Amino acid sequence: MAELIVYGIILGSIIALGSIGLTLIWGITDLFNCAHGDQITVGAYTAFVFTSLFSNMGILQGKVGPFSFCWGVLLAFIPAVIISVVLALIIDRWVYKPLRHSGAHFITSFIASIGVAWVLRGFIYIIWGADFHFYSSGLRTVAFLPLGIKLRIDEIFIVVIAWMAVALVYLFLAKTKKGKALRALADNPGLARISGIDTEYMIKWAWGIAGTLIAIAGILYGIETQLRPEMGWIFLLPLFAAIILGGKGSITGALIGGLLLGIAQQVSTAWLLPTYKPAIAFIIMIAVLIFRPKGIFGRRHI
Repeated sequence: MAELIVYGIILGSIIALGSIGLTLIWGITDLFNCAHGDQITVGAYTAFVFTSLFSNMGILQGKVGPFSFCWGVLLAFIPAVIISVVLALIIDRWVYKPLRHSGAHFITSFIASIGVAWVLRGFIYIIWGADFHFYSSGLRTVAFLPLGIKLRIDEIFIVVIAWMAVALVYLFLAKTKKGKALRALADNPGLARISGIDTEYMIKWAWGIAGTLIAIAGILYGIETQLRPEMGWIFLLPLFAAIILGGKGSITGALIGGLLLGIAQQVSTAWLLPTYKPAIAFIIMIAVLIFRPKGIFGRRHI
């Protein structure tokens, strides 16, 4: 059981990282972005492209210490994040912004995001096909911890990077002027506009943060499992469940919700087949909607 809880923390860290960007956009623009999962997939595949490019050029092929992946994967974080941010801004500029300005109902934006998700996944199928891909093909080093816990060294890297990214975002939102403006916009958009906050400019910042977290979450998820076109779409339900559990627009809620959900999914494998893990996320999401619709932390809590 202890081992399953540790695995749950690893999975929950990735879920929390992915859900923070999702809840930030939802809290500020009221958009339930169904393309978020496929944007995670794009981020993961972008890193894979650059990793392969570095490998073909004969550079950065050596492994990073005890980890299974090479230095090229670490360097690929940079272009993957840049491309992910640019893609997020382009999608908002040409899809969601016109809908916001036209006063479209949130259901319209929701359906539009589903369309964006299908388009992104279609391009992934066209470019890379339906085959699975891996950042590395070598054996993964395993660490043996107390209580009979076996942990891949890669998973230590995943948890450290995920928590570092979460901490940086939290500090940005809590301590910087732009972060406080984003929080004000999420709490009360009308009052934020009256106070002189440039709404569209801050929405760009929100998409920039979301795009950064999307790429990092995609790469970490790819390191933990494998790359496939549906990886982000399948991952989307746990992300939604995490932010509903934590509360709309709450960064703290997304973090706690992601961890609880990851632990619940992994612990459930002690009694259920692993293929039932997504069902656990769905059950938790429904239960929260019935008994506490505002989530653990509610609407107005960073």
